[in-house]
Amino acid sequence: MGELRKPFLLLALFAIALVVAVELGAAALTGGGDAGSALRGSAGQLGVELGDVGAVAEPSGRGTGYLALIDVVALWTTGLFALSLVLPDRVQGRVQGVATLVFSIVLLLVSLVLLIVAFVELTVMVSLFLAPPFGTLAYLAVWGFFPVDDAAVLLGLGLLLKLVWGGLLLAAQPRFARNKGLVLLALTTLLCTVVLQFLHGLLPVILVSILDDLGAVVFAVVALIWALVLLVGSIPAIVKAVRTTATTSGRTVT
Repeated sequence: MGELRKPFLLLALFAIALVVAVELGAAALTGGGDAGSALRGSAGQLGVELGDVGAVAEPSGRGTGYLALIDVVALWTTGLFALSLVLPDRVQGRVQGVATLVFSIVLLLVSLVLLIVAFVELTVMVSLFLAPPFGTLAYLAVWGFFPVDDAAVLLGLGLLLKLVWGGLLLAAQPRFARNKGLVLLALTTLLCTVVLQFLHGLLPVILVSILDDLGAVVFAVVALIWALVLLVGSIPAIVKAVRTTATTSGRTVT
């Protein structure tokens, strides 16, 4: 690892862990507020008069939460770097391959399930919205409004923490910039965050829920790709660990 600055690495681990925590808590931190006036406004854009509307809550959306599927890979990678601080290289090599294999399989399964959930919900949204008048009204009642401002705050915080995470990694070890996989992962999560912010501001609020769910579908696919990358990458480490163990056992017997 060279001259690894441990405090910066640990701070980077904390920063990316905070990102994942914020994204996983997005559903609780956004949405749930009274959306009666927002619903009347959305209906007004379609020329529909709803009158007094109450007991309607804003949806929290899926996009921000699904970003955690990608950022958990960054958390895992940073955690493996930090693991080198407490484990010898020989032990770490054996543990890392098996642990990454298990992690990638879990991530693959979770991402696949969540992809199906988001895709089905997106299909329902679009189908209802394109089926006036009752289908459109049903869409409005559930998804015709979105807490754009609250989501923007969380995404801005997440983006800032990701930049801090990247800066701390470079401060811990400048040679991390030569790690193509790590650089690609950092660019992926930053780009996905910016894309979601763009989607939230692209169209009127009446359609933001659809775009947010579309972003969730894309993020689940990206997470699947990274899970496959980790899965394939863990195999050489496992093979090397097995060979090393076999060689060591053979020498011991001899």
